[in-house]
Amino acid sequence: MASLAVTSYRKIIHIDMDAFYASVEQRDHPEYRGKPLVVGGLPQGRGGVVATASYEARNFGIRSAMSSKQALQLCPDAIFVKPRFEVYKEVSRKIREIFSRYTDLIEPLSLDEAYLDVTNDKLSVGSALEIARQIKAAIKDELALSASAGVSINKFVAKIASDINKPDGLTFIGPSSVKGFMEQLPVEKFFGVGKVTAAKMKGIGLFTGADLKRLSEEELVRHFGKSGHFYYQIVRGIDKREVQPHRETKSLAAEDTFATDLTSLKDMEAELERIASLVYERLQKKNLKGRTITLKIKYSDFKQITRNRSFPFPVWDLKTIVECAKQLLADTFQDEQKVRLLGISISNFGTPESMQKNAANSAQLKLF
Repeated sequence: MASLAVTSYRKIIHIDMDAFYASVEQRDHPEYRGKPLVVGGLPQGRGGVVATASYEARNFGIRSAMSSKQALQLCPDAIFVKPRFEVYKEVSRKIREIFSRYTDLIEPLSLDEAYLDVTNDKLSVGSALEIARQIKAAIKDELALSASAGVSINKFVAKIASDINKPDGLTFIGPSSVKGFMEQLPVEKFFGVGKVTAAKMKGIGLFTGADLKRLSEEELVRHFGKSGHFYYQIVRGIDKREVQPHRETKSLAAEDTFATDLTSLKDMEAELERIASLVYERLQKKNLKGRTITLKIKYSDFKQITRNRSFPFPVWDLKTIVECAKQLLADTFQDEQKVRLLGISISNFGTPESMQKNAANSAQLKLF
């Protein structure tokens, strides 16, 4: 008698803390609870950016990466506080201790989110859904914080699932549901599809995963370049990426495509201040310092250039990032050029601790 083939699937959980920085602040400061709270740069300064906002603030339309001045306009009664990254890092360490009770296959994406592969969990629970429930309960009981979880057969679907029922959500997309889930998914919900790409998709009649699925891989590549290969696979629920516990960050970047081309150096510098603030926040979240700052410029004719500067010392302060990016821009600026995109990235990393150790070792070598 012929045996039936049994398909084995990975059991992947994506955990995403709910309004992490703001939730920690509201936990530690009872006077902030139930009020619109914004964590990030203060609106009185230049280039202040929202790192995160409480759900009360989000009801006014305040979102991450928004300028603090715009957030204040949306909600004049909002409370603004500066981030306390050392506190968030310590809370994040405790969250990962909870994860490690179930698996060693943990891939942190930032302080507030991570992938877990629980295909073979350490406690022999067996059910990824039950493990997600237990992790959420432990975070709530031990740390007085809430998390949302997505559970599925791969990283892509699990990440999207974690965002469906926020806050304090738990969404399971099982093997038999993945195909239908991806087909009904709006294109703007696809991880990695930004506003510009989503608008391009809709402009050619692609509104859902089912629409994308009707195109051949060649057609997707023709419209979207190398990303077309990814879209072809993922809309079919195929994501073979493994959870990587020791994934090394090569660079951190932020960029923005503008609705109207920029022509003045003053406007470009203002945008660079905002973008630099985003890069700074991400460096803090990753606990990284870099030696190389790169400026990316795309013009209205789609010509793109990059310019970079490497430092003899590690960088992670906002002032240096802003000043370097502005200088790189000034070195390339010409009147009447129209700029449609600006971006800043930092690379050549080490952790702050390793950078300090290397610097100390270098200093010792110079003494002998």
